[in-house]
Amino acid sequence: MFRQRPDADLIVQGWVIGVMVEVPGERAPVRHYFAVGKADRAQAEWTATDLAQTEGAIASSPVDGHEPVEAMHEIVAYRMRDLGLKSGEARRLGDKYPRRWLF
Repeated sequence: MFRQRPDADLIVQGWVIGVMVEVPGERAPVRHYFAVGKADRAQAEWTATDLAQTEGAIASSPVDGHEPVEAMHEIVAYRMRDLGLKSGEARRLGDKYPRRWLF
């Protein structure tokens, strides 16, 4: 019989990433949010960047003190199950602040 680690539900399995996208008609880039089911932060940021490119050009420099691509919060294993995010899956969360995903 296999034993599960006591802290297995607290291991980081994904990230919420914010990407600044230059949307036509807007004065400044707009931050779009993505939930990415990859434990590696850099891979999650690249995946979110790839998804964001379909919505517009990504900002080339910081805007109002925010980086163009920024990991907002980590998602632990039990929270991924609660939110229905599978490992390796990437989901668009839109441009509204995703409170449900961050806490």
